[in-house]
Amino acid sequence: MRIKVLIGKENSGKSLEVPKGQTIESLLKKLHINPQTVIVSRNGDIVPEQETLEEKDSLRIIRFK
Repeated sequence: MRIKVLIGKENSGKSLEVPKGQTIESLLKKLHINPQTVIVSRNGDIVPEQETLEEKDSLRIIRFK
């Protein structure tokens, strides 16, 4: 399934293919991003890393450390 990921203040993200059932936490690990240093919003709402990704999700990953 495809999702869109924006990192930081970028306005243009990248489209990624991820397996069905993947969590935000596992995606962060795949992208080599420490979950303790970011806040993740999915479709405009802040969500915990344990949330499962869904088709056409749009994530914004904001680093704070």
